[in-house]
Amino acid sequence: MIYNSFAELLKKQFFGNTLQDYLITLFLFIGLTLLLFIFKKILLKYVKRISLKTKNDFDDFFVGIFEHINFIFFVFIAFYISLKSININKTLDKVIALIFILTLTIKIVQILQLFLAYCIKKIYLKDETDTATKDTLNTIIKILSGVLWTGGIVFILDNIGINISAIVAGIGITGVAVALAAQAILGDLFSSFAIFIDKPFKVGDFVIIDDFLGTIEHIGIKTTHIRSLHGELLIFSNSDLTKSRIKNYKRMESRRIAFKIGVTYQTPSEKLKQIPQFITDIIKNIEKTKLDRVHFFSYGDFSLIYEIVYYIFSSDYNLYMDIQQKINLSIKEIFDKESIEFAYPTQTLFVVKQFK
Repeated sequence: MIYNSFAELLKKQFFGNTLQDYLITLFLFIGLTLLLFIFKKILLKYVKRISLKTKNDFDDFFVGIFEHINFIFFVFIAFYISLKSININKTLDKVIALIFILTLTIKIVQILQLFLAYCIKKIYLKDETDTATKDTLNTIIKILSGVLWTGGIVFILDNIGINISAIVAGIGITGVAVALAAQAILGDLFSSFAIFIDKPFKVGDFVIIDDFLGTIEHIGIKTTHIRSLHGELLIFSNSDLTKSRIKNYKRMESRRIAFKIGVTYQTPSEKLKQIPQFITDIIKNIEKTKLDRVHFFSYGDFSLIYEIVYYIFSSDYNLYMDIQQKINLSIKEIFDKESIEFAYPTQTLFVVKQFK
């Protein structure tokens, strides 16, 4: 009797569905919610175990993405799927579908945002810690995030039945008009992207651009600031920089130095033969240097000229000057010891007397 009454109760209809349908939907909802939650826990546990064995941080980022997907989102997905098993009002069905698309799109855009920021900072920021570089990268990330959100909004409008053709056409016409009106600004913007992708220089690098030289202080979206050796601030548009030939001395792995010295014509031949060995011994005993060659180069107007070529394995200009100074002092010291005289401009005047 009780069984028959319960069976009849299950077959009773409410709003176009039997009570049995509602109970099945409820169990389906609870089961899907638990299944999604358990799947998240198991996957997170597995990925965390792997992340402890790896040196890269991509798996840590992956863990963070999954932790970003909270329990409420799983509840909403399970609720939407379970409702498909019963008949509901068409208007209500459209509203629920709209909320589902809106929620899912927002979550996907947020995940893509995080992934975009991770990739850009991982590839282009690396170990750099200067504030200017970080600020500019954050600005670029915001611009690209804006593009993602715009795409997400267009996707939502298209799925709720709004004809987006006219909107896209309007955006395209507006974009062309803005591009024509702001060619210089957009040129500098895209040039800043090129600078960050190619990285020809960074903050702190010493560069020479045409006739200007100085240290990079700031790389912005529109301009780059360079502090010259005289102290004034030079401001270049990014588009000008990408069109220029830039010498980046901070990127030098080695510096080639060639210099010449001259000794007097009165220097004995034996001493002339010893000079290359004197200079070779001096340079070989200095750290971060490599001697290329020392040669008796030519006969000058008033001196016998030697040419010396060597390398310094550093881009530091002060270090170069310290080493060159040490070499010069050592040469002077050895020449004084060996009684070798440096040549200086002299002229010999020959006077011829003519007798009548």
